[in-house]
Amino acid sequence: MPTATAQRDEADVVVIGSGAGGAPVAAALAEAGAKVVVLEKGPYYTLRDFTHDEVAICMRDFFVPYPHEDPHTIVKGEEQRAKRTREGWTSQCVGGGTVHMSGFTYRLHEQDFKLATLTGGLAGADIADWPITLEELEPWYDLAEARVGISGKAGINPFERRKRPFPMPPLAAHPISKLVDEAAQSMGLHPFPTPRAIVSRALGNRPPCNQCGFCGEYGCENNAKSSVLASLIPAAEATGRCDIRSGCMVKRIVADDQDRVRSVEYVDRENRPHQIQARAVVLAATAIESARLLLLSSSARFPQGLANKTGLVGKNLTFSTFGKGTGIFDKQALMAKLGKENFDLPFVQRSIQDHYWIADKSLPFPKGGTYNFLFHHPNAINAGLRMVKDADYALWGQALKDRLREYFHDELWLEFEIFGEFLPTAGTFVDLDPEVTDRWGLPVARIHVKHHPADEAVNTWMTRRGLEILKAMEPKAKKVEAWTWGSTTFHLQQGTCRFGDDPAKSVLDRNCQSHEVKNLYVTDGSFMPTSGGVPCTPTILANAFRVAEQIRRRLVGRESE
Repeated sequence: MPTATAQRDEADVVVIGSGAGGAPVAAALAEAGAKVVVLEKGPYYTLRDFTHDEVAICMRDFFVPYPHEDPHTIVKGEEQRAKRTREGWTSQCVGGGTVHMSGFTYRLHEQDFKLATLTGGLAGADIADWPITLEELEPWYDLAEARVGISGKAGINPFERRKRPFPMPPLAAHPISKLVDEAAQSMGLHPFPTPRAIVSRALGNRPPCNQCGFCGEYGCENNAKSSVLASLIPAAEATGRCDIRSGCMVKRIVADDQDRVRSVEYVDRENRPHQIQARAVVLAATAIESARLLLLSSSARFPQGLANKTGLVGKNLTFSTFGKGTGIFDKQALMAKLGKENFDLPFVQRSIQDHYWIADKSLPFPKGGTYNFLFHHPNAINAGLRMVKDADYALWGQALKDRLREYFHDELWLEFEIFGEFLPTAGTFVDLDPEVTDRWGLPVARIHVKHHPADEAVNTWMTRRGLEILKAMEPKAKKVEAWTWGSTTFHLQQGTCRFGDDPAKSVLDRNCQSHEVKNLYVTDGSFMPTSGGVPCTPTILANAFRVAEQIRRRLVGRESE
């Protein structure tokens, strides 16, 4: 219980987390007339805070906390002990992970919503169909894309169903995209311009992309990236009914003896305790941290954690399987074929989804994913570390300087990465660490990760196909190699509070409301029964708008149940 000195206030809706799952709810409900308070653990950055300082932004605690201060712990595969880690954090700041995302914005496909039905299931994997369809979610994808600002080209990807064009045209592509197209098409594949959460032309007071290329890992210095910080947070605050409270660590959600949330307890940046009452609470702190908060909010009525009488909170955690390959090309050879015009553009802007569903009987599972072609990140320190690692750590001094000069001046590193299905298993889940606490003295999230062999096999298969595309390009690459396959992208996380129609098999109903606590909603990736073969952020945005409409109807109707 809060101390006697806790400051108390109230709101119609309290939203915990301000990223892709929280900002749409805050904006939509504030615009509908509700009093909304958003509690965000991290700081509220502005454009002046965003620089290309690789040390300050990527290697310190600008977005992700240091493990000695505020860790997660992780147990991988057959390991017995958990280790402190930064894995599983997306970002701690207003806007969440959307602030430093690269902004690859694909929709789910119809197969994603009925994976269990289509496959008949798979031994060792807890695959479930979604309780809603792509058709139900489609208008909310449209709304989310329009509200945040998505660029792309409709009608060219034969594997995506969409009824409307993108809000704005695709970003300009580097000339090497033509070679990707030629190679892929020679193999019977269908490359298409990558849809991006980056504006290609002015949108309101937001200017078009300045083509700096520092999207992933960095905040955007001119608001061209369509983070919720640049789009939805300003819209929410403009209503005068949304209060964004940064630097606020939520410690507990409190429910009454009628199984309804009554209040949220948190401390501010000065560690002063607060309690805020609400008619509805929306939890959107990421799949890992939302599950952790529910587990921390145990009580006599919910001894295993709030909304967790079934014991399913934290279970069915999924990420994205990840594969990556690199082709190293000679710049002069490329310019000789393509010309020098637009050769400084930073984006390849090519994706392929021919292997989203794979009809190869040798594979244990048919669900694949998406190929995304891009350049190696422009970070200089990252490049140096890559050179050293590629040389088995036998490169230093003048030899390293020479290699870096060659890398930046003579070579062009074209890469592909794969977003693949991560199968939910009993070995991948989140619980509370019994030994490690954060700086507030609370047990941290302990992440258990154990891949199903089928998703590793499919990701490896796709990585090999990706290498074949790079090898088919003309002029030939100096070197083509796999960087990784069957690995994990931890910042894409889903499933710890999956939604469904059966309360015995799911934590949330089809509207992402807790089966057990009728005014508690979860709108980050926790609700997703399966990961999909694309980054989850666009789906989280779309679903959050969908859920916000359900909450709006309840609030307008003055419902208490």
